[in-house]
Amino acid sequence: MLDLPDGITTCLFDLDGVLTQTAKVHSRAWKEMFDGFLREWYEERGEPFREFDPGADYDAYVDGKPRLDGVRSFLASRGIELPDETVQALGLRKNDLVLQLIRDHGVEPYDGSVRFVELARDQGLRRAVVSSSTNCKDVLIAAGIDALFEVRVDGVVAEREGLAGKPAPDTFLAAARALEAERGQCAVFEDAQAGVEAGRAGAFGWVVGVNRTGQAGALRAAGADIVVDDLSELLERR
Repeated sequence: MLDLPDGITTCLFDLDGVLTQTAKVHSRAWKEMFDGFLREWYEERGEPFREFDPGADYDAYVDGKPRLDGVRSFLASRGIELPDETVQALGLRKNDLVLQLIRDHGVEPYDGSVRFVELARDQGLRRAVVSSSTNCKDVLIAAGIDALFEVRVDGVVAEREGLAGKPAPDTFLAAARALEAERGQCAVFEDAQAGVEAGRAGAFGWVVGVNRTGQAGALRAAGADIVVDDLSELLERR
């Protein structure tokens, strides 16, 4: 049995870092893209190169956000403002790098998460994936877990329907509506600070922070009701 609060009927899962081990892939792609840009930027201005930190910068500025929002957020932290077409070009470069890394190395799901979702299905809980990624469908298929979910609200859906990205709660709310669930009946599972903030902003019934990168305190500060290192802990707790 799953250890969930009373009244929870619906589970809304982030993808990268919660279901699949792709957060490191994204972090690597962000670093390669930003470092290439930053080297030229600082060299042109005669300033020392300051690399993208795949830990602190990734967690604070890009993790869980739509791609272009992540580009703008990180650049703003460096006091850099670019035209929209340049921001879009950087975002496309990052996406190309992610796709190449996935093609080269594949996608592995977290075993504890797969067991959790399978039990949720067997117990009749509704299940959705809520991700800012435009590659969400391909990643789910590559990981072999696409059939476990009834609804997918991803970057493609968000763009089509004009939904604001995390930390706004819009994509989670859209998933809840698609599953005909009240927000108080929904549990949100997120490894990103922005995603936890979205879960809290949406007033969902339970917000679970999944601590994959040593940011348990930050997830609690963002509004998580509970922080676990792996969803298997929610199978074992009594």
